[in-house]
Amino acid sequence: MFSKLRELLIGKTLKTEELEGEKLNVFWGLPILSSDAVSSVAYAGEEILIVLISVIGIIAYRYMFYAALCIVVLLFILVFSYRQTIDSYPCGGGSYIVAKDNLGTIPGLTAGAALSIDYVLTVAVSICAGTAAITSAMPSLLPLKVAIALAMLFFITIGNLRGVKESSKLFGVPTYLFIVSCVVLIVTGIVKHYIFGYSPAPMYSVPQAAGDITLFLFLKAFASGCTALSGVEAVSNGIPNFKAPSQKNAKAVLSLLAFLVLFIFGGLSFLAIIYRPVPIADVTVFAQIAQQVFGKSIMFYTMQVTTALILVMAANTAYAGLPLLLSIMAKDGYAPRQFSQRGKRLSFSNGIIVLGAAAAMLIILFKADTHLLLPLYAVGVFLSFTLSQVGMFLKWKRSRTLGWKHKEFINGLGAVVTFITVILIGITKFFHGAWIVCIVIPLLVYLMVKIKQHYNKIAQQLKLSLEQRPNEGVTTNNQQHVIILVGALNKSFLKALNCARCLSQNVVAFHVSTDAEATEKLERKWEEYNPGIPLIIKHSSYRDIMKPLMNFIESEERASKHGETVTVVISQYVITKWWHNLLHNQTAYFIKSMLYKNRNVAVLTVPYIIKE
Repeated sequence: MFSKLRELLIGKTLKTEELEGEKLNVFWGLPILSSDAVSSVAYAGEEILIVLISVIGIIAYRYMFYAALCIVVLLFILVFSYRQTIDSYPCGGGSYIVAKDNLGTIPGLTAGAALSIDYVLTVAVSICAGTAAITSAMPSLLPLKVAIALAMLFFITIGNLRGVKESSKLFGVPTYLFIVSCVVLIVTGIVKHYIFGYSPAPMYSVPQAAGDITLFLFLKAFASGCTALSGVEAVSNGIPNFKAPSQKNAKAVLSLLAFLVLFIFGGLSFLAIIYRPVPIADVTVFAQIAQQVFGKSIMFYTMQVTTALILVMAANTAYAGLPLLLSIMAKDGYAPRQFSQRGKRLSFSNGIIVLGAAAAMLIILFKADTHLLLPLYAVGVFLSFTLSQVGMFLKWKRSRTLGWKHKEFINGLGAVVTFITVILIGITKFFHGAWIVCIVIPLLVYLMVKIKQHYNKIAQQLKLSLEQRPNEGVTTNNQQHVIILVGALNKSFLKALNCARCLSQNVVAFHVSTDAEATEKLERKWEEYNPGIPLIIKHSSYRDIMKPLMNFIESEERASKHGETVTVVISQYVITKWWHNLLHNQTAYFIKSMLYKNRNVAVLTVPYIIKE
């Protein structure tokens, strides 16, 4: 029943060999990896106005435009910088890999923690902003905004579990609809004003000026608008998601992203000067501009629908980025190993599920209010930007490869500008909620270090030397077939082998290959160590262990009589601290549960205690 429901929701299991077909080209990569940055323009301008308009009144629109221009300049600095990151680190990982390679482990983990928080907030903010667009068009739905947000979150999570290729087609079209709608809005709004002389009165009264523009006020507005730059790094993080040549395709998407944000963010900021929207609780600034340009026509409702869709689809950037980042960190040992495994549809499904659950908690906790979530948002983004730029600056300074001076200048400039920005955001947003991020990042770094220490401790205890040999001689003449499941050659396997040899002379080791690199490593160690029993390897295209194992047990290949009981020996780690079980995928437990259902199979579990 569960398997049928899962297949209905996420589709049939894909073969590992189909992974290349799941990758993105430029056309589909743009909406998937750039939707966050493109959609941010729908609320970034409003965040600038909220800071300015209550203080300086009507002249806020002029300074909003200036702040938008500064943000666009910063965007292009980041784009040039990340093009160099794409060239240097084609395997993805972005700030985490750059900082870890060039600055050290702790800066790398800090970047990874900041990015992880950023991605979770990206999903929560995008979903809440999409909900706000819906309730702006239909205020009667305001009491249901949390339920609407959670429903949209569930929909996009399921869509991403269906795989990269399907999610790109499912979620890519709304992004392009939003882009086209924004172009139509900007062009129509400018033409109506400058050609047809349309000068509308503001929908809501503009507050009277209570003070003068100051440098601090402008910088505070600039810091608030920097949410428009969220998602810029997602392209460099997600290079492995692109088809070959992946680097060329990633750089093309990054360049297209920059020009889209330049046109849409700049254009909407310019329209704000003409149409003078006023930030209020129930109707977004974007909705006010659209209503003044189109009236309550079909085009206005189309704009609201496409805005809601793109804001929800912006979460897709995080769904493409965080699971890949967690898989890289898991391979390095700083995150639970389950995150490195691909799911039924070749996506990193464990990362997708955790991301969806974390975003749901934030939506409920902050009652689906975008303005409450945004102060937490930009600190992590710009901290990761800064660490990445400093790392690339040091890389060029040390390597001194061809053209290193101008590359060093670009990344150095990016480091200085992003560092100043993160300080500004930290100061101006600290008491509005940014302090939470300042606490959570060190906690995540500490947790990552503890996870690495746990894995290192286990590896040290399981390490097998050539001097440690299996027990020689067989204590029984029994020919009953015994199969030892082997994932890696270590002390745990040696203990299981000694136990199996006490049961029978007919012992074989069985390995299901779901990772070619891990299987090659096992074969090399097996040949070097020579345990004295055959090693049988079966490849599993669907990354499933049970089916190849049962096929082998029931086949003539094992040379046992029909109906004869087969003993399967499974080594299992015994962890002394309960929470450490969360760092292991409990494969032995699931295999035993399935084997118990077979009347001709006996299961012997050989425990191996991991000391803490």
